[in-house]
Amino acid sequence: MALASFVFSKMAFIFSRFARGSYQIVNRVILNHFTMESPYFSKRTTRSNITVKVKVEHDLSPPKECEQHAAEKKRLSRKRQINEKVEIKYEETEPVEEVQKKTSDWEPPLWREQLKNIYEMRKYRNAPVDTMGCDVISDTLASPEVYRYQVLISLMLSSQTKDQVTSAAMKKLREHGCSIDNILQTSDQVLGELIYPVGFWKRKVEYIKRTSKILQEEYEGDIPDSVEKLCKLPGVGPKMAYLVMKCAWNQVIGIGVDTHVHRIANRLNWLRKSTKQPEDTRKELENWLPREYWTDINHLLVGFGQQTCLPVGPKCYECLNKGICPVGKINNRTPSPKKIKKELKEENT
Repeated sequence: MALASFVFSKMAFIFSRFARGSYQIVNRVILNHFTMESPYFSKRTTRSNITVKVKVEHDLSPPKECEQHAAEKKRLSRKRQINEKVEIKYEETEPVEEVQKKTSDWEPPLWREQLKNIYEMRKYRNAPVDTMGCDVISDTLASPEVYRYQVLISLMLSSQTKDQVTSAAMKKLREHGCSIDNILQTSDQVLGELIYPVGFWKRKVEYIKRTSKILQEEYEGDIPDSVEKLCKLPGVGPKMAYLVMKCAWNQVIGIGVDTHVHRIANRLNWLRKSTKQPEDTRKELENWLPREYWTDINHLLVGFGQQTCLPVGPKCYECLNKGICPVGKINNRTPSPKKIKKELKEENT
């Protein structure tokens, strides 16, 4: 009996110790579970927790599938950033001005040699434009305002008119008194008689009167100092405006393209594509021709067109560009001595 009681007590003691140990183990597991996983418990700042955190951030490496996914995501993100940069840059820098700069990279392959030959053929400066141009037939001794006004009037008269006729009309106007006040006091009939026989002289009488009135009322007796304002005047187009800026205001901001410049630029293939209007020719030339040539190009080509590269029957036989000009290569016939003599006589008269 005593032995049975002893055995029972020992078993009870062992059982109680085992039960208490199990409870502690279960309690620790549950506590650890809530401490690490539940968002409602703050993490314990024990060394074991710190160790686990370090292992998660530094020691543990993601599977290969995760690495590939991260690399692909990074590559797509980088690609998207590059595309966005390109798109933003395009939107900010692609207006008309930038497009024109890109087209200016083109230039005619033989233009330097062709232009050099034209300079050589024009070295004597004996074409009609050299002695009867708008800046020559205006009164350089007059006041600056009157001189600028005369430059404008001479260009208005020169439209569809030979330089000889324009020069004669300006001579009569200057003798009559070519100032804004005097022109406004002159009757239309008298003004028409003074400028006759310039082309479309009746219409030009109207243009000159209306323009003079605008200059008197809006510009204090002077002329506008910009292409935009000049083009708003009756009978004034872009060609006249750019030449007025050059000759009257001494500002070269564009190329004045008349019928001679328009014709020669197309014949020499100085344009990316052939043009039908002088204004289109101006834009094409300004896209590639260096600015240092803008001052001379109109005067140079007008004289060349008056003497050699004529509208009808160009004198390709005496042109230095006949071997490098598309028209000169085709038109290689030499006229008879009699015809050449007649042409020289007409030029001298």
